[in-house]
Amino acid sequence: MFAFVLATALLAPAAARAADGVVTATLPNGLRVLLLEDWRSPIVSFQVWYRVGSRNEQRGATGIAHLLEHMMFKGTPTWGPRQFARIVEQNGGQDNAFTSQDVTSYFVNIAADKLDLVVELEADRMQNLLLDPKEIDSERQVVIEERRTRTEDDPGGFLGEEVGSIAFKAHPYGYPIIGWLEDLKRLTPDEIRAFYRTYYVPNNAIAVAAGAFRAQDLLERITRRFGRIPRGPEPPAVLAVEPPQNGERRAIVRKQAELPIVYLAWHVPNHRSEDAAALEVLSTVLSGGRASRLYKQLVYERQLALEAGGDYSYFSLDPNLFWFWATPMPGQTPETLEKELLASMERLKNEAVTGEELQRAKNQIEAAFVFQEDSIHRRASLLARFELMGGVALKDTFIAKIRGVTAADLQRVARAYFPEDRKNVGILLPKG
Repeated sequence: MFAFVLATALLAPAAARAADGVVTATLPNGLRVLLLEDWRSPIVSFQVWYRVGSRNEQRGATGIAHLLEHMMFKGTPTWGPRQFARIVEQNGGQDNAFTSQDVTSYFVNIAADKLDLVVELEADRMQNLLLDPKEIDSERQVVIEERRTRTEDDPGGFLGEEVGSIAFKAHPYGYPIIGWLEDLKRLTPDEIRAFYRTYYVPNNAIAVAAGAFRAQDLLERITRRFGRIPRGPEPPAVLAVEPPQNGERRAIVRKQAELPIVYLAWHVPNHRSEDAAALEVLSTVLSGGRASRLYKQLVYERQLALEAGGDYSYFSLDPNLFWFWATPMPGQTPETLEKELLASMERLKNEAVTGEELQRAKNQIEAAFVFQEDSIHRRASLLARFELMGGVALKDTFIAKIRGVTAADLQRVARAYFPEDRKNVGILLPKG
């Protein structure tokens, strides 16, 4: 027993505990571990984030990251096909996953006394995934059907995909996360196995947990189980850099739909820029709920739009797009909405936002950020998000950056990043 305890102590990496209680460590095989004790409820959220998404795909093989996410639930030699979700459910837990442009994430929320089972299941499928050709073909059809319902038969999803594809010429952010249909049909089992071996290695992953556990005990358990998985070669870096846009790009599509849709998008920097916090606040001023400018002016007061919104990808690993959109009311034209959306941006360039608008936007961002701490799942996810950006310590600086944004900052970034001659426009016109 003494020899076993000594061996475990030698194997466990040195852990650091931050001021906010987060215990961090890196295993010898490269696995990054983030642990946060939260004893309010006897449950744990255990998550494994892989640094791979559609950003890491090649032309002709789009959708492979998302298809592999589906295959991660198809079993290992130890746990047979489709057993992962069944075992979690039998033990009272919930599991799911998602693929984004930058990451693929898997999570299990479960009673704390079942945590060892989850650690075993996740470590097993990191190394021993079954990729049976018949299961791949079966799941391929599931993904193709998902693409049909979420993109091809969804007007908003269809238009968003078109705008993304024209906005990016060089960077893989122009690929749809779910993949192009032709690629999904063509992908081979050998390609999927190679992708799995390249990216599903401990040195390309983050294991993060929040909940009712002793952090040092859990770190030792993670070390014992994940630590035996060999380190893999470093995955290839994404070197593509999107060149500056030289002029307006426009896509007009026709689709079976009730009403037109108008999308506008500009290239903007990500979190690495000093302007990121101002862009986050600007997005909230424009489209953050029913008190936002777009909703208040276009939907509520003037009744030109049925809905209006926007988005900014603060956490994006590479520079991405700043979006906003509107659906015209019956009788209104997409041309009118495009002009009104542009006019909203021009007002931001020429007129400083009021103190009330600015403070409301800051309060919305801060409240949403703080409320996430009520959920152990969201607490764990936030740790992973900031680790991907450069380290969990960045989480403690986010709110301070938001609070420091001024009305002059909003005016400056509006003028800097939203020239009318470098916009990406998408207009969907209903067929018939």
